[in-house]
Amino acid sequence: MSETDIFRALADPTRRAVLERLAGGELNATEIRVGLDMSQPAVSQHLAVLRQAGLISEERSGRNVRYRIRAAGLSPLHDWLGRHRAFWPERIDRLKTLLKEMDQ
Repeated sequence: MSETDIFRALADPTRRAVLERLAGGELNATEIRVGLDMSQPAVSQHLAVLRQAGLISEERSGRNVRYRIRAAGLSPLHDWLGRHRAFWPERIDRLKTLLKEMDQ
């Protein structure tokens, strides 16, 4: 999946909450829904978006479906952050230098 798909999926706070719940281990849709003020179909739609973005996987056993985080699905996001992580320290160092010059 592309970075855009991942960011689009994570833009929704409910989907981020679902991912946080799945960080504790695999769950079914009913377990994910506990404490969320939404219907089962709404949870299913959020799960579908996360699955299409490659962030979660599902395992079916008869009628039961268990969801879990796909660590590899976060790889494009990790790569994007890595590219931008190198950018900020240099900018901050320049800002510190500028502020010191302004103080003098």
